[in-house]
Amino acid sequence: MKTFAIPLTTLLLASCAEPYPVGGPVQMAHGSEGTLLVANRRGASLSRIDIANGEETHRVETCENPHELTVSPDEAFVLVACYSGREVQFYRTETLASAGAIGLGANARVHSAIWHPGGVIVAGAEGRGSLYRIDAEMVNGFVHHYYTFEEIDAPTGTESSPGPHMVTVSPDATQAWGTIIPTGELVRYDIVGLEVLNRRTLGGQVEALALSPDGETLWVGSNADAKIYRLDAETLETEAEIAVGDVPIRIASHPSGDYVVTSNFGGGDISVVDTASNEVVRAITVSGSRDAVQVTLVFNKNGTRLYAAETANDRIAEIDFASGAVLRHFRTGPGGDGLAVID
Repeated sequence: MKTFAIPLTTLLLASCAEPYPVGGPVQMAHGSEGTLLVANRRGASLSRIDIANGEETHRVETCENPHELTVSPDEAFVLVACYSGREVQFYRTETLASAGAIGLGANARVHSAIWHPGGVIVAGAEGRGSLYRIDAEMVNGFVHHYYTFEEIDAPTGTESSPGPHMVTVSPDATQAWGTIIPTGELVRYDIVGLEVLNRRTLGGQVEALALSPDGETLWVGSNADAKIYRLDAETLETEAEIAVGDVPIRIASHPSGDYVVTSNFGGGDISVVDTASNEVVRAITVSGSRDAVQVTLVFNKNGTRLYAAETANDRIAEIDFASGAVLRHFRTGPGGDGLAVID
Protein backbone atom coordinates (compact mmCIF):
# COMPACT_ATOMS: atom_id res chain seq x y z
CA MET A 1 0.00 0.00 0.00
CA LYS A 2 1.35 3.40 -1.00
CA THR A 3 -0.14 6.76 0.05
CA PHE A 4 0.51 10.05 -1.74
CA ALA A 5 -0.44 13.67 -1.05
CA ILE A 6 0.91 15.94 -3.76
CA PRO A 7 0.11 19.30 -5.36
CA LEU A 8 -1.51 19.56 -8.74
CA THR A 9 0.91 21.64 -10.80
CA THR A 10 1.48 20.89 -14.45
CA LEU A 11 -1.40 18.55 -15.15
CA LEU A 12 -4.11 21.05 -16.04
CA LEU A 13 -5.14 21.00 -19.68
CA ALA A 14 -5.99 24.21 -21.50
CA SER A 15 -9.65 24.79 -20.78
CA CYS A 16 -9.90 27.25 -23.65
CA ALA A 17 -8.71 24.76 -26.30
CA GLU A 18 -10.77 24.75 -29.47
CA PRO A 19 -13.16 21.77 -29.65
CA TYR A 20 -13.24 19.35 -32.52
CA PRO A 21 -15.77 20.10 -35.25
CA VAL A 22 -18.93 18.06 -34.75
CA GLY A 23 -21.48 16.85 -37.21
CA GLY A 24 -23.22 13.84 -38.65
CA PRO A 25 -26.89 13.02 -39.10
CA VAL A 26 -29.26 14.10 -36.34
CA GLN A 27 -32.23 11.88 -35.50
CA MET A 28 -34.95 13.26 -33.26
CA ALA A 29 -35.93 11.70 -29.96
CA HIS A 30 -38.36 8.91 -29.23
CA GLY A 31 -39.32 10.33 -25.84
CA SER A 32 -35.67 10.32 -24.76
CA GLU A 33 -33.85 13.04 -22.86
CA GLY A 34 -30.62 13.77 -21.03
CA THR A 35 -26.97 13.92 -22.07
CA LEU A 36 -24.75 11.14 -23.35
CA LEU A 37 -20.97 11.36 -22.81
CA VAL A 38 -18.72 9.20 -25.00
CA ALA A 39 -14.98 8.44 -24.82
CA ASN A 40 -13.66 8.05 -28.37
CA ARG A 41 -10.71 5.78 -27.93
CA ARG A 42 -9.31 5.89 -31.48
CA GLY A 43 -9.98 9.60 -31.76
CA ALA A 44 -8.43 10.50 -28.37
CA SER A 45 -11.45 12.66 -27.66
CA LEU A 46 -14.60 13.10 -25.58
CA SER A 47 -18.05 13.74 -27.07
CA ARG A 48 -21.15 15.29 -25.54
CA ILE A 49 -24.49 14.38 -27.18
CA ASP A 50 -27.89 15.93 -26.52
CA ILE A 51 -30.09 12.85 -26.37
CA ALA A 52 -33.31 14.74 -27.06
CA ASN A 53 -32.29 15.84 -30.55
CA GLY A 54 -29.41 13.45 -31.22
CA GLU A 55 -26.93 16.29 -31.76
CA GLU A 56 -23.27 16.03 -30.80
CA THR A 57 -22.88 19.45 -29.20
CA HIS A 58 -19.22 19.28 -28.13
CA ARG A 59 -16.09 17.27 -28.79
CA VAL A 60 -12.69 17.92 -27.17
CA GLU A 61 -9.26 16.33 -27.24
CA THR A 62 -8.29 14.00 -24.39
CA CYS A 63 -5.38 11.75 -23.54
CA GLU A 64 -4.48 8.97 -25.94
CA ASN A 65 -6.71 5.89 -25.88
CA PRO A 66 -9.43 6.99 -23.43
CA HIS A 67 -11.70 4.16 -22.31
CA GLU A 68 -14.21 4.15 -19.47
CA LEU A 69 -16.00 7.22 -18.09
CA THR A 70 -17.43 7.99 -14.67
CA VAL A 71 -19.41 11.04 -13.52
CA SER A 72 -19.21 13.04 -10.28
CA PRO A 73 -22.10 12.72 -7.80
CA ASP A 74 -23.45 16.16 -8.79
CA GLU A 75 -23.03 15.33 -12.51
CA ALA A 76 -20.97 18.49 -13.01
CA PHE A 77 -17.77 16.62 -13.95
CA VAL A 78 -16.76 13.54 -15.88
CA LEU A 79 -13.58 11.54 -15.33
CA VAL A 80 -11.81 9.98 -18.33
CA ALA A 81 -9.59 6.93 -17.76
CA CYS A 82 -6.35 7.19 -19.77
CA TYR A 83 -5.63 3.60 -20.75
CA SER A 84 -2.35 4.34 -22.54
CA GLY A 85 -0.97 6.64 -19.86
CA ARG A 86 -0.67 7.30 -16.15
CA GLU A 87 -3.42 9.77 -15.35
CA VAL A 88 -7.13 10.36 -15.03
CA GLN A 89 -8.56 13.53 -16.57
CA PHE A 90 -11.53 15.67 -15.54
CA TYR A 91 -13.92 17.68 -17.73
CA ARG A 92 -17.00 19.79 -17.05
CA THR A 93 -20.05 17.99 -18.35
CA GLU A 94 -21.81 21.14 -19.53
CA THR A 95 -19.06 22.38 -21.86
CA LEU A 96 -16.36 19.67 -21.80
CA ALA A 97 -13.91 22.34 -20.63
CA SER A 98 -10.89 20.82 -18.91
CA ALA A 99 -11.08 20.61 -15.13
CA GLY A 100 -7.58 19.23 -14.58
CA ALA A 101 -5.95 15.83 -14.23
CA ILE A 102 -4.36 13.61 -11.61
CA GLY A 103 -1.09 11.86 -12.44
CA LEU A 104 -0.78 8.42 -10.89
CA GLY A 105 2.12 5.97 -10.77
CA ALA A 106 4.26 5.14 -13.77
CA ASN A 107 2.54 2.80 -16.24
CA ALA A 108 -0.76 3.04 -14.34
CA ARG A 109 -2.85 2.35 -17.48
CA VAL A 110 -6.24 3.04 -15.92
CA HIS A 111 -8.96 1.38 -17.96
CA SER A 112 -11.92 1.63 -15.60
CA ALA A 113 -12.81 3.97 -12.74
CA ILE A 114 -15.85 4.59 -10.55
CA TRP A 115 -16.73 7.95 -8.98
CA HIS A 116 -18.80 6.82 -6.00
CA PRO A 117 -21.80 8.93 -4.87
CA GLY A 118 -19.96 9.43 -1.59
CA GLY A 119 -17.15 11.20 -3.42
CA VAL A 120 -14.34 8.63 -3.43
CA ILE A 121 -12.89 7.54 -6.79
CA VAL A 122 -11.66 3.98 -7.36
CA ALA A 123 -9.50 3.26 -10.41
CA GLY A 124 -7.94 0.04 -11.62
CA ALA A 125 -4.20 0.38 -12.38
CA GLU A 126 -3.93 -2.46 -14.87
CA GLY A 127 -0.33 -1.65 -15.74
CA ARG A 128 0.81 -1.73 -12.09
CA GLY A 129 -1.06 -4.77 -10.76
CA SER A 130 -2.96 -2.59 -8.29
CA LEU A 131 -6.01 -0.49 -7.47
CA TYR A 132 -6.15 3.22 -6.61
CA ARG A 133 -8.38 4.95 -4.10
CA ILE A 134 -8.43 8.67 -4.96
CA ASP A 135 -9.74 11.45 -2.72
CA ALA A 136 -10.04 14.59 -4.85
CA GLU A 137 -12.00 17.76 -4.30
CA MET A 138 -13.39 19.96 -7.07
CA VAL A 139 -12.99 23.66 -6.23
CA ASN A 140 -13.99 26.51 -8.54
CA GLY A 141 -14.41 24.10 -11.41
CA PHE A 142 -11.02 22.37 -11.15
CA VAL A 143 -9.40 19.52 -9.27
CA HIS A 144 -8.22 20.99 -5.97
CA HIS A 145 -4.50 21.72 -5.74
CA TYR A 146 -4.12 19.09 -3.03
CA TYR A 147 -5.47 15.59 -3.11
CA THR A 148 -4.45 12.13 -1.95
CA PHE A 149 -4.37 8.80 -3.65
CA GLU A 150 -3.64 5.43 -2.13
CA GLU A 151 -2.56 2.32 -3.97
CA ILE A 152 -3.53 -1.20 -3.01
CA ASP A 153 -1.08 -3.78 -4.35
CA ALA A 154 -2.43 -7.18 -5.29
CA PRO A 155 0.59 -9.33 -6.19
CA THR A 156 -0.05 -12.62 -7.94
CA GLY A 157 3.46 -13.96 -7.84
CA THR A 158 5.20 -12.05 -10.63
CA GLU A 159 6.10 -8.41 -11.10
CA SER A 160 4.38 -8.37 -14.49
CA SER A 161 0.99 -9.51 -13.17
CA PRO A 162 -1.68 -7.05 -14.34
CA GLY A 163 -4.18 -5.14 -12.25
CA PRO A 164 -7.96 -4.94 -12.69
CA HIS A 165 -9.44 -4.10 -16.09
CA MET A 166 -12.99 -3.42 -14.86
CA VAL A 167 -13.91 -2.26 -11.36
CA THR A 168 -17.02 -1.71 -9.27
CA VAL A 169 -17.62 -0.31 -5.77
CA SER A 170 -20.01 -1.24 -2.97
CA PRO A 171 -22.93 1.08 -2.11
CA ASP A 172 -21.28 2.02 1.21
CA ALA A 173 -17.88 2.70 -0.46
CA THR A 174 -16.01 0.25 1.77
CA GLN A 175 -15.24 -2.43 -0.82
CA ALA A 176 -14.31 -2.71 -4.48
CA TRP A 177 -13.95 -5.56 -6.94
CA GLY A 178 -11.86 -5.93 -10.07
CA THR A 179 -11.45 -8.44 -12.89
CA ILE A 180 -7.98 -9.56 -14.04
CA ILE A 181 -8.37 -10.70 -17.65
CA PRO A 182 -5.20 -12.76 -18.32
CA THR A 183 -5.37 -14.71 -15.06
CA GLY A 184 -9.15 -15.08 -15.04
CA GLU A 185 -9.35 -13.75 -11.49
CA LEU A 186 -11.79 -11.67 -9.50
CA VAL A 187 -10.29 -9.66 -6.63
CA ARG A 188 -12.16 -8.11 -3.68
CA TYR A 189 -10.54 -5.06 -2.04
CA ASP A 190 -11.04 -3.27 1.26
CA ILE A 191 -10.79 0.38 0.17
CA VAL A 192 -10.92 1.68 3.75
CA GLY A 193 -8.29 -0.62 5.28
CA LEU A 194 -6.45 -0.63 1.91
CA GLU A 195 -5.89 -4.34 1.48
CA VAL A 196 -6.97 -7.30 -0.62
CA LEU A 197 -9.70 -9.27 1.16
CA ASN A 198 -10.04 -12.30 -1.08
CA ARG A 199 -9.72 -13.41 -4.66
CA ARG A 200 -10.98 -16.20 -6.85
CA THR A 201 -9.89 -17.68 -10.16
CA LEU A 202 -12.84 -18.17 -12.52
CA GLY A 203 -10.95 -18.66 -15.78
CA GLY A 204 -12.04 -17.97 -19.34
CA GLN A 205 -10.75 -14.38 -19.63
CA VAL A 206 -13.12 -12.78 -17.14
CA GLU A 207 -13.68 -9.11 -17.90
CA ALA A 208 -17.26 -7.83 -17.61
CA LEU A 209 -18.30 -6.87 -14.10
CA ALA A 210 -21.46 -5.46 -12.50
CA LEU A 211 -22.80 -5.20 -8.97
CA SER A 212 -26.46 -5.48 -8.04
CA PRO A 213 -28.04 -2.26 -6.69
CA ASP A 214 -28.21 -3.76 -3.19
CA GLY A 215 -24.50 -4.64 -3.28
CA GLU A 216 -25.06 -8.32 -2.50
CA THR A 217 -24.55 -9.92 -5.90
CA LEU A 218 -21.69 -9.72 -8.39
CA TRP A 219 -22.09 -10.53 -12.06
CA VAL A 220 -18.90 -11.50 -13.89
CA GLY A 221 -18.57 -12.36 -17.59
CA SER A 222 -16.29 -14.92 -19.20
CA ASN A 223 -15.30 -13.87 -22.71
CA ALA A 224 -13.88 -17.27 -23.59
CA ASP A 225 -16.75 -19.36 -22.23
CA ALA A 226 -19.74 -17.22 -23.35
CA LYS A 227 -21.30 -17.24 -19.91
CA ILE A 228 -21.73 -15.06 -16.85
CA TYR A 229 -21.31 -15.97 -13.22
CA ARG A 230 -23.59 -14.89 -10.42
CA LEU A 231 -21.46 -14.63 -7.27
CA ASP A 232 -21.97 -13.78 -3.63
CA ALA A 233 -20.26 -10.37 -3.42
CA GLU A 234 -18.57 -11.11 -0.09
CA THR A 235 -17.52 -14.75 -0.35
CA LEU A 236 -17.16 -14.81 -4.16
CA GLU A 237 -18.91 -18.18 -4.18
CA THR A 238 -20.84 -19.13 -7.32
CA GLU A 239 -24.62 -18.95 -7.08
CA ALA A 240 -25.33 -19.55 -10.77
CA GLU A 241 -23.66 -19.89 -14.18
CA ILE A 242 -25.68 -18.65 -17.16
CA ALA A 243 -24.94 -19.21 -20.84
CA VAL A 244 -25.27 -15.97 -22.82
CA GLY A 245 -24.16 -14.67 -26.22
CA ASP A 246 -20.68 -14.87 -27.70
CA VAL A 247 -17.96 -12.85 -25.92
CA PRO A 248 -20.04 -11.08 -23.22
CA ILE A 249 -17.53 -8.25 -22.88
CA ARG A 250 -19.68 -5.98 -20.66
CA ILE A 251 -22.51 -6.38 -18.15
CA ALA A 252 -24.95 -3.69 -17.01
CA SER A 253 -27.43 -3.98 -14.16
CA HIS A 254 -30.91 -2.57 -14.68
CA PRO A 255 -31.66 0.17 -12.08
CA SER A 256 -34.42 -2.01 -10.63
CA GLY A 257 -32.07 -4.94 -10.11
CA ASP A 258 -34.57 -7.18 -11.90
CA TYR A 259 -32.34 -7.74 -14.95
CA VAL A 260 -28.75 -7.74 -16.05
CA VAL A 261 -27.79 -7.38 -19.69
CA THR A 262 -24.65 -8.48 -21.49
CA SER A 263 -22.98 -6.78 -24.43
CA ASN A 264 -22.05 -9.66 -26.71
CA PHE A 265 -19.08 -8.55 -28.77
CA GLY A 266 -19.08 -11.78 -30.75
CA GLY A 267 -22.60 -11.43 -32.14
CA GLY A 268 -23.48 -7.75 -31.99
CA ASP A 269 -26.40 -8.49 -29.68
CA ILE A 270 -27.52 -8.27 -26.05
CA SER A 271 -28.64 -11.04 -23.69
CA VAL A 272 -31.24 -10.08 -21.08
CA VAL A 273 -31.06 -12.13 -17.86
CA ASP A 274 -33.86 -12.23 -15.29
CA THR A 275 -32.12 -12.02 -11.90
CA ALA A 276 -34.94 -13.86 -10.11
CA SER A 277 -34.75 -16.96 -12.31
CA ASN A 278 -31.12 -16.62 -13.48
CA GLU A 279 -32.27 -17.30 -17.04
CA VAL A 280 -31.88 -15.50 -20.35
CA VAL A 281 -35.40 -14.26 -21.09
CA ARG A 282 -34.70 -12.58 -24.43
CA ALA A 283 -32.05 -11.43 -26.87
CA ILE A 284 -31.82 -8.00 -28.48
CA THR A 285 -30.14 -7.73 -31.86
CA VAL A 286 -28.22 -4.47 -32.28
CA SER A 287 -25.94 -4.72 -35.33
CA GLY A 288 -26.02 -8.51 -35.43
CA SER A 289 -22.34 -8.54 -36.40
CA ARG A 290 -19.02 -9.04 -34.67
CA ASP A 291 -17.60 -6.43 -37.03
CA ALA A 292 -19.40 -3.64 -35.12
CA VAL A 293 -17.11 -4.24 -32.10
CA GLN A 294 -19.97 -3.72 -29.67
CA VAL A 295 -18.56 -3.01 -26.22
CA THR A 296 -19.93 -0.68 -23.53
CA LEU A 297 -23.54 -0.77 -22.32
CA VAL A 298 -25.26 1.75 -20.06
CA PHE A 299 -28.86 2.31 -18.93
CA ASN A 300 -30.46 5.68 -18.40
CA LYS A 301 -31.53 6.33 -14.82
CA ASN A 302 -35.05 4.94 -15.05
CA GLY A 303 -34.02 1.95 -17.13
CA THR A 304 -36.25 2.72 -20.12
CA ARG A 305 -33.33 3.23 -22.52
CA LEU A 306 -30.16 1.22 -23.07
CA TYR A 307 -27.16 2.57 -24.98
CA ALA A 308 -24.65 0.29 -26.73
CA ALA A 309 -21.33 1.43 -28.17
CA GLU A 310 -20.58 0.10 -31.67
CA THR A 311 -16.93 1.03 -31.48
CA ALA A 312 -15.89 0.05 -35.00
CA ASN A 313 -18.85 1.93 -36.52
CA ASP A 314 -18.23 5.17 -34.56
CA ARG A 315 -21.79 5.23 -33.30
CA ILE A 316 -23.98 4.52 -30.28
CA ALA A 317 -27.24 2.57 -30.56
CA GLU A 318 -30.22 3.75 -28.52
CA ILE A 319 -32.49 0.85 -27.53
CA ASP A 320 -35.97 0.84 -26.03
CA PHE A 321 -35.51 -1.70 -23.25
CA ALA A 322 -39.17 -2.75 -22.98
CA SER A 323 -39.51 -3.68 -26.65
CA GLY A 324 -35.89 -4.30 -27.59
CA ALA A 325 -36.24 -2.00 -30.59
CA VAL A 326 -33.19 -0.08 -31.78
CA LEU A 327 -34.63 3.43 -31.98
CA ARG A 328 -31.74 5.31 -33.60
CA HIS A 329 -27.97 5.76 -33.71
CA PHE A 330 -25.81 8.65 -32.53
CA ARG A 331 -22.63 9.50 -34.42
CA THR A 332 -19.50 9.90 -32.26
CA GLY A 333 -15.80 10.42 -32.78
CA PRO A 334 -13.56 7.57 -33.92
CA GLY A 335 -13.94 4.52 -31.72
CA GLY A 336 -16.72 5.64 -29.37
CA ASP A 337 -16.56 3.29 -26.38
CA GLY A 338 -16.86 4.48 -22.75
CA LEU A 339 -20.35 5.82 -21.95
CA ALA A 340 -22.13 7.81 -19.27
CA VAL A 341 -25.69 9.18 -19.20
CA ILE A 342 -26.67 12.18 -17.09
CA ASP A 343 -29.84 14.26 -16.73
